[in-house]
Amino acid sequence: MKKKLKIGVLVSGGGTNLQAILDACANQTLPGKVVFVGSDNPDAFGLTRAKNSGVPAFSIDYRQILNSAQDRDADLTPPSDWNRKDVLKKQSLFGPQTSREKVERFFAYRALAEAALLEQMSPHPFDLLVLAGFMRVLTPYFIDRVNTDPEHPRIMNIHPALLPAFPGTDGYGDAFRYGCKVAGCTVHFVDYGEDSGPIIAQQAFPIEEEDTEAIVREKGLAIEWELYPRCIALFAQNRIKVVLKKYALPDGKQVQKTRVQILPPPKK
Repeated sequence: MKKKLKIGVLVSGGGTNLQAILDACANQTLPGKVVFVGSDNPDAFGLTRAKNSGVPAFSIDYRQILNSAQDRDADLTPPSDWNRKDVLKKQSLFGPQTSREKVERFFAYRALAEAALLEQMSPHPFDLLVLAGFMRVLTPYFIDRVNTDPEHPRIMNIHPALLPAFPGTDGYGDAFRYGCKVAGCTVHFVDYGEDSGPIIAQQAFPIEEEDTEAIVREKGLAIEWELYPRCIALFAQNRIKVVLKKYALPDGKQVQKTRVQILPPPKK
């Protein structure tokens, strides 16, 4: 019998994508098993979904930890394994115009919350970590402790927009207000930026003239619930390959970009 993919899931709210993943595992369209569900929000309904399915669930109260960052005089002792220089060198959330002190405090406090999250995750070995409406940006401190092999990233996210358009928290709303004629969602691996990692799959849908913002969200969510389990299944089948490609720019310069290739199914 083929080994099932061990899936860890992080949520912040209702967990509808979590439910889609649980259902896909149950009906065996996804050859995997959810081994834990974690949250930054103790009141997230996704935790209830996990418990109802017999999945270990826990929360780390990010808000309580991060609120202390508002006190500039608060003692700041990052985790003992936090490497300030390494994190600040890798981060791409803040530009050079942001004060170094502000950037350092942001990542140090995030590391405190992420260290607590990693500790809760540690009893549950996993193959893939899935963000299912997890509304916290992960820092290099956390990412490097999950992505131990650069050629095999294992943090996956679904975003409610056709990236690179409309990164951030409200992709469907942004597309609707911008007057886009199509919207969609993107499944991608997580890197050090905001919704900037290598794209695994995308699916679009039309925005009709009579659609409201609520209808656009409904359309998008219905697609997410199908697309996300499908991408996780590709990971389980070892059909996702990350490659580094070089591209020539119009000015003659070259850039390197990490891309995802979807491999064909194995021959029977």
